Amino acid sequence: MKQRTWPSKSDSPRFTALSFIRKQSRHQYHDSPESETSFLPNKPRDQSFPSSSKKVLNKNNQRDFSLLPYDVLAKIAANFTFPNLRAASMVCTAWRDALRPLREAMVFLRWGKRFKHGRGGVKPNLSKALDSFLKGAMRGSTLAMVDAGLVYWEMGKKEEGIVWYLRAAELGDLVGQCNLGISYLQVDPPNNREAVKWLHKAAIAGHVRAQYQLALCLHQGRVVDKNLQEAVRWYLKAAEGGYARAMYNISLCYCYGEGLEKSHRLARKWMKRAADRGHSKAQLEHGLHLFSEGQMMKAMVYLELAHRAGETSAVHVKNVILQQLSSTSRDQAMHLVANWRALPSSR
Repeated sequence: MKQRTWPSKSDSPRFTALSFIRKQSRHQYHDSPESETSFLPNKPRDQSFPSSSKKVLNKNNQRDFSLLPYDVLAKIAANFTFPNLRAASMVCTAWRDALRPLREAMVFLRWGKRFKHGRGGVKPNLSKALDSFLKGAMRGSTLAMVDAGLVYWEMGKKEEGIVWYLRAAELGDLVGQCNLGISYLQVDPPNNREAVKWLHKAAIAGHVRAQYQLALCLHQGRVVDKNLQEAVRWYLKAAEGGYARAMYNISLCYCYGEGLEKSHRLARKWMKRAADRGHSKAQLEHGLHLFSEGQMMKAMVYLELAHRAGETSAVHVKNVILQQLSSTSRDQAMHLVANWRALPSSR
């Protein structure tokens, strides 16, 4: 889904550093549902597993989590990854049996990703990917539900996508809650109330993309009443959580004094952090700032990175710098660019 970085109709940079001159491995699964319990001891199925009406207490009146009803355990584990499912399945026979559908879902999830991205020696096939995700979703995995919703959304079947996002969100999946909130913003007509509700749920639980999206809503004032102080609070949370887009926006807030006190020092700090995580506009702005300070070599590196990422406005200043650098310095700058790797960023 396409996201906006800053609530502005213009695509041109609003924070121009030149103004200083003038004054943003997956675990291995089993290859077939039939083999997904091969790591477990071959024990008989416990037929005496209690119904949801019985208390989870042992004979000494202490909590015994092996007595959790199937349906309760399945809901708790709905968003577990395979390693967590494996660990939980080894607790006892009852848990092993109750979690079998979710372990099978992990196999279908893996095949779905193979078909979607053409991995593991298979050709990309969106239809087969969706079929695998749906099989995993029907077995209760919120991870598969989210992927099924995403495929439906990419196919233009937004209503079906929202159905699966909603199922995952109601089971507490943070990605599902975030995607559901964004989906409600993008449908026609948008459902702003539900969008903010689900984004807020995911944001308070620590999901950085939801925090960023909620901040955008509060900053733009189109979905909820404009509240710059609250927007800044969520931008900061997302930025501190490693989200490059939030780093870029909080830098702009510090630069313009929107929702907080102006601070060019903090603006530059967050702009550099976003640039170092691959945010192309931040690379452009940081490069211009370095140019304004006369740090030509560093400026050249960031401007070249921005240009390669599609920021065409970096070309003019980059060419000015090239004329001032020696051939040795130019070669060194290009070497740095060729070997540059973005720092990890939350997604």
